[in-house]
Amino acid sequence: MDSLEQQNYALHQYNIAGMPRGVCNFERDVCLRSQRTSVHKGGDVVIGGFFSLYVYMHLTGLIDLMPMKDLFVVPLLPNNYQHFLAFIFAIEEINRSPHILPNISLGYEFQNSLYSHWRTLENSLSLLTGQDEIPNYSCRRETKSIAVITGASWTTATQTGSLLELYKFPQVSFGSFDPMLSDNDLFPSLYQVAPKDASLALGMVSLMHHFSWSWVGLIVTEGHKGLQFLSDVSTEMDKKSICAAFVKLIPTPLVSYVSNLQPLEILTSETSLVNVVVIYYESGGLNEVNYNIGQHFVTWRVWVTNAQWQADMAGINFILDSFHGTLIFSNHHEEISGFEDFVQEANPFKYPEDTYLTMYWYENFHCSFSDSCALKNCTANASLVWLPVNRFDPGMSDASYNIYNAVYAVAHALHEMLLQHVKNSAVRSIGVMEYSAWQLHPFLKKIQFNNLAGDQVNLDDERKLHKGYDILNSWNFPEGLRLKVNVGMFSPHSPLGQQLSLSDDMIEWASAITQNPRSVCSESCNPGFRKSPQEGKAACCFDCNPCPENEIANDTDMDQCVKCPDHQYVSIQKDRCLQKAVTFLAYEDPLGKALTSTALSLTLLTLVVLGLFVKHGDTPIVKANNRALSYTLLISLTCCFLCSLLFIGQPNTATCILQQITFGVVFTVAVSTVLVKTITVVLAFKVTAPGRRMRHLLVSGALNSIIPICSLIQLSLCGIWMGTNPPYIDTDAHSEHGHIVIVCNKGSLTAFYFVLGYLGSLALVSFIVAFLARNLPDTFNEAKFLTFSMLVFCSVWVTFLPVYHSSKGKAMVAMEVFSILASSAGLLGCIFVPKCYIILLRPERNSLYVFRDKLHFVRNKPY
Repeated sequence: MDSLEQQNYALHQYNIAGMPRGVCNFERDVCLRSQRTSVHKGGDVVIGGFFSLYVYMHLTGLIDLMPMKDLFVVPLLPNNYQHFLAFIFAIEEINRSPHILPNISLGYEFQNSLYSHWRTLENSLSLLTGQDEIPNYSCRRETKSIAVITGASWTTATQTGSLLELYKFPQVSFGSFDPMLSDNDLFPSLYQVAPKDASLALGMVSLMHHFSWSWVGLIVTEGHKGLQFLSDVSTEMDKKSICAAFVKLIPTPLVSYVSNLQPLEILTSETSLVNVVVIYYESGGLNEVNYNIGQHFVTWRVWVTNAQWQADMAGINFILDSFHGTLIFSNHHEEISGFEDFVQEANPFKYPEDTYLTMYWYENFHCSFSDSCALKNCTANASLVWLPVNRFDPGMSDASYNIYNAVYAVAHALHEMLLQHVKNSAVRSIGVMEYSAWQLHPFLKKIQFNNLAGDQVNLDDERKLHKGYDILNSWNFPEGLRLKVNVGMFSPHSPLGQQLSLSDDMIEWASAITQNPRSVCSESCNPGFRKSPQEGKAACCFDCNPCPENEIANDTDMDQCVKCPDHQYVSIQKDRCLQKAVTFLAYEDPLGKALTSTALSLTLLTLVVLGLFVKHGDTPIVKANNRALSYTLLISLTCCFLCSLLFIGQPNTATCILQQITFGVVFTVAVSTVLVKTITVVLAFKVTAPGRRMRHLLVSGALNSIIPICSLIQLSLCGIWMGTNPPYIDTDAHSEHGHIVIVCNKGSLTAFYFVLGYLGSLALVSFIVAFLARNLPDTFNEAKFLTFSMLVFCSVWVTFLPVYHSSKGKAMVAMEVFSILASSAGLLGCIFVPKCYIILLRPERNSLYVFRDKLHFVRNKPY
């Protein structure tokens, strides 16, 4: 295989590895090899610069070739050349300025920065010795280089820094800020001009939160900065409940042999379902991320990245592009006036020593090489700004801005050093003097100034501020447009919640996205549902389950449902708590109306019965059953029916107390009256024979004293109850959905049960006595009716207890009212309805003769 075939094969391997295509044409290989890859321009003081413009591709190691010295040169991305233009622009601007370094001209010396471990030191040795072939001596009697501007990463700084540190040679890094390079013990001669970017992770996560992206992929370059970013962004994502769908680490490209590059798989089945991917790329070298993504032609994904990452600027001339709509976080800085004019005027005829510009002009402006390897037949008045943005972007990048500030920082430090020299000597003007580069360190350490754009610049890492970020939107439709439009800003110093400002309507998303993109593992749970984690998956992957009864979720994606306060209730959708309406067993309610009507009707009926008995008070049936006791019982039953009305209506403290006292006392009067009537009936049949001892007791009315005695005992129990723990107004927020029921709390349940138990014991005694007298003659004899009435009474209240305890709210109150009405109606109906039937419908039975016949039968009946 001849040399040309070997070179073509190497370039083929270079392209398939994912690197940008070069502009080399091997027909002009002779001219390319004859030109130097370093640039030098003299001056009173020289500032060195290490920039990455070329890759030296040696054929050694390819297809088992023998080692060769021959190499060919392939340029990197065109944007890297902007770094060199910013370097020259700053130096020429300083040379024109009368305010800084007057009477002193600055020169520059450019060395190509190689990304190869075994050639890293070559640039530093060339700068120190002044020769491309590195000898073991320096041919310079005295150096004019005062400092070097470099984009050194931590990896290269550990190698070049140790060499330059032997001479205490100042190095000013224009790369992104690296905390490890701030270690003065390891890198005492290295200064960083870039602002701190510790808030980059916070800014990106704020963007994710703004668009509700909770399922995001992370592509991060290896190295301590990449790992630190990964740690920072993971922490911030955890705070916002955002999950990493995948994390891919990209090797840092330090290339010496193309064949050593391994294929990089980024878009796999694991990443196919993720709509948003964050790319953090931190290297001054090559990257193949863009190539790998571009090969898959992904037009439905959103890329969020930092300014160090750039898509392939060479372009592939398709209408669609995988990187259209990319969001880029770029350090905020003001525009440097005059830079675009300078770029417009830059050409290889103005800077003939610039090898790269010569090659680039040849490729883009239809030039040819003469026999002396000079350009000829180029497009007239050609300029870099004529080129489309995919070929060259004239807008100043972050790195170029840092280079501009780095040159000014060195110039200001040199100016301060010369001023101090003037003050300490008889010299009255700033001019050239003998110096050593190490003398610049004290001035570099404390230098602080505002550049011509108004931004503050200082090299003291402790005084650096966390600057904000411009959010740029890459517009590349059709492919090759390559516009970067400012659509927002992130300011870490703004109040919380106001740090991110974004113009959503200005953002151009990826070609296949027609609205704000979504990137979630699981769709959000609507209000009324809670998240249920999927086993074995990230927290952002979940199922949505409805909230349990009496619980709500009033926001989307709630982890837990919450209970409503007692004064509120759950809506049907379970998405909010509604204020409960205050209610009680009111007279206007259907149930209240029914109970009130029943109570009043029974009261009226009782009064009618009472009037009937009064009217027929001299008839045998009324007199035979103790007329006074019947009146007492009817009056007490009237009070029983009326006392039920105390339980209806809005409760207050008075009614709560009166309910229990009235209930206890009037029912005690009624039951004790029934007891006396029962005893009277038994005695009436037992003592009618002459000579019986109990006749006096029956005639004297002493039995009637049982009623006040029993009532007094019940009244005493009620007094103790009221004195210890009386009833009070209470609320029941759980018995009725959407309502708070105002009820009377019994206070002391023990006292309530004592009152009820005492009442029950009286009823039980009455039932037993009446039951024993059930076989007595039934004409005008109410023993059977008393027995049945007590059976009904006891049945009602025995049933009342379990039902009462299982009821809540208005149902509990209604149950108590119903029991009062039912038991009272039972007494009224069982005792007085038969008598009213005789009085009204069978008056012939209401006769003294019938009573005497029945009495005669009873006296002659054996017992």
